[in-house]
Amino acid sequence: MQERLRMCIVCHGRSDKKELVRLVKNKDGEIFLDKTGKANGRGAYVCKSKDCFDKLKKTRALNRAFK
Repeated sequence: MQERLRMCIVCHGRSDKKELVRLVKNKDGEIFLDKTGKANGRGAYVCKSKDCFDKLKKTRALNRAFK
């Protein structure tokens, strides 16, 4: 069975779930890094590249993902 691809919320590149970092917003409004990939809440994926993390801070990509 083939793994489904996920999209980076910054660069919109598609990669395997294991190649990306998952950020989660839980029902209490807390945003945290999900190391297991199975935490409850709304998830958003970001590339592991420094460029994407820098752009994540500058843009409102995280706000749009957790609208």
